[in-house]
Amino acid sequence: MSESNIVSNVSRRGFLKLAGIGGTAFYLGVFNSAGASANIVNPELDGLNSVEMNAWIIIEQSGKVTLIDHRAEMGQGSFHSVPQIIAEELEVDLKDINVVFAQGSKKYGGQITGGSSTIRGSYKNLLKLSATAREMLIAAAAGIWSVPAGECFAQSGHVIHKPSGKSLHYGELAQKASKLPAPLEVKLKKRSDYKLIGKGIRRIDTARKTNGTAVFGIDKRIPGMVFAAVERNPRLRGKLVSYDDSETLKIAGVKKVFKIKMKVHNTLREGVAVIADNTWAALQGKKALKIVWDDSGFEHLDSAEISKRQLDLLDKEQGLIFKKVGDPDKIIQAAAKKLDVTYQTPYQSHYAMEPLNCIAHHQGNKIEIWGPLQAPDWMQEFISASFGIPLDAVIVNMTFLGGGFGRKAFTDFVHEAVVISREIRGPVQVVWTREDDASQGPFRPGISYRGEGVIEDGEMTVVKFRMAGQNIDHWMSENRGKANGSTTEGFLAPYFESVKNISFSDIPFETPIPVLWWRSVYASTNGFAYESFMDEMAHAAGKDPLDFRRKYLKEERLQKLIDKMEEVSGWKARGKNEGFGVAITECFDSTVGQIVKVSRKAEGGVKVDKVWAVMDCGWYVNPDIIEAQIEGSIIMALGAAAFHEMTFTDGMADQQNFYSYNMPRIYDMPQMQVHVMENDADAGGVGEPALPPFAPALTNAIFDLTGKRIRKLPFNLEEV
Repeated sequence: MSESNIVSNVSRRGFLKLAGIGGTAFYLGVFNSAGASANIVNPELDGLNSVEMNAWIIIEQSGKVTLIDHRAEMGQGSFHSVPQIIAEELEVDLKDINVVFAQGSKKYGGQITGGSSTIRGSYKNLLKLSATAREMLIAAAAGIWSVPAGECFAQSGHVIHKPSGKSLHYGELAQKASKLPAPLEVKLKKRSDYKLIGKGIRRIDTARKTNGTAVFGIDKRIPGMVFAAVERNPRLRGKLVSYDDSETLKIAGVKKVFKIKMKVHNTLREGVAVIADNTWAALQGKKALKIVWDDSGFEHLDSAEISKRQLDLLDKEQGLIFKKVGDPDKIIQAAAKKLDVTYQTPYQSHYAMEPLNCIAHHQGNKIEIWGPLQAPDWMQEFISASFGIPLDAVIVNMTFLGGGFGRKAFTDFVHEAVVISREIRGPVQVVWTREDDASQGPFRPGISYRGEGVIEDGEMTVVKFRMAGQNIDHWMSENRGKANGSTTEGFLAPYFESVKNISFSDIPFETPIPVLWWRSVYASTNGFAYESFMDEMAHAAGKDPLDFRRKYLKEERLQKLIDKMEEVSGWKARGKNEGFGVAITECFDSTVGQIVKVSRKAEGGVKVDKVWAVMDCGWYVNPDIIEAQIEGSIIMALGAAAFHEMTFTDGMADQQNFYSYNMPRIYDMPQMQVHVMENDADAGGVGEPALPPFAPALTNAIFDLTGKRIRKLPFNLEEV
């Protein structure tokens, strides 16, 4: 598949004229609220330019349908789910759909593949877009046959005249349809009439990802490209004093060595770049460098000191109030019996299977980029501002991503590649080693929490939480005066209606360690603290933990979710030698409840036997993709709870690769049973919301089995 792109801007009138050229293709899009426009990236069509649209359907003379996908595909399934939506209302078979990536541009609106937003943010427009195309094709056929459009229907890429049985292929109708006015309103199908949406259809990208034809960033090659590896300061704020490249330049294939600076948030990371004819030579040259760093002028913290400082803050400071109901402090002060506990979650690295990489070509008045990018529009804007190049002269091309988890939405590795390309005046691919990717950060921040609560006459009357951890937003701006906007992320909103006194506050905490989003962001840590605390409150009240949550989560959808959790897990019928734990969290407009079952191992320790996961994500596309995302989230959450963490000694990351950042193995996997709730609510996210409830459900299950409370992650299952 060719990757040539033709991009230009035309007026709406120009589009209407363009869209009918020679009947080659029919383009239809839907305007978004920002008046966004898209770049047409169709390798099979020459001479067709861009149009002011948000999403695109291209129908060729052959009848082939091409979707211009403005979001990234990193395993979460957008490369399949978006076409599955379009095919439903357009009435085409999935085998007749082609999907290609768009270039990065702010003209699309948001292109960030994060916050589990691809479907929930675009499904309504995609349905309307494809239904509008279908109606215009039907109208074109009706005009050709001189029959009422109501006598015609669309099916499998054809328009059929029901009384006569006459049929025309979409490709035969493209030219005429493109000249018709788009209907202002179209009737969408009822969910009960869907043929594709809601069905577990095999993903269209699976074959190319298994047969090697899918092009990931690390696979990409362009003419004249050289390769680079960079030795970066292991402490972000350190400075380069000197380097000796004499041994490096002796290595066959090494061409050049020079100092660079890459932007990381609002600071610079210094390093030395090695340019070579191939990646292997660049990496060997990097190893041969002798570098002197100056790491003075900032703290070199150990993990133990970070933990101590956070706990000291929780003991002494009240923090910045984020949300408050009633007067919890007054009730706590007067209470004879109260719960006062702390929870701690560690720093984590992203460890995507495909390490960071990027190709850049700085051409003076133009910059072009290729790579595994979660946010191509962010990259375009950042590079434009950083290098003083007009926005439309920065071309950002997406490839498939071998995992992202938020890390590949960040701009540092792209900036670094452009800096190197500018220096050598040619195209370059920069490849990070696993050690670079794992230990350079930015990391998920480690956070400590203090939870205080009061139970009176079996009723939960107070919930008070303070959190102390690095605020990701503080790395991106100088605003230090507001509480972390994600302080309650993961905490279920109905609690604020049913509990009379609630307080959440954020205690500002800073270190030189760079931090960034990680799958489910703050909910991944908040969820452990908040749902562990709810379990402790339930036991303090002498209540069943699931019934306790049911009492306070009075919203109808949550009641149904809890009913489903109880039904599928057999919660009430569990055996004496089994530990069951429950947790329910919400993020990105989806709620997930999980029940974890554990048992004792004969040789000691605890075994995770089974996980029941119930997700309420509202409107959804493909249950198989949802199941895969939930299972992947559970595995990642298991790793973060009981297998790995990032620790720091003298300000440097200790864990460098999989040998020290241990991952769960296949023999560690529990059985997993996934259930998706059916309702007519708007779509919520799928890729991240199943991660936060696992850790608290697991530790709550261990308490149920052993009577031991686990309040600090990670812990060792073999030592419980």
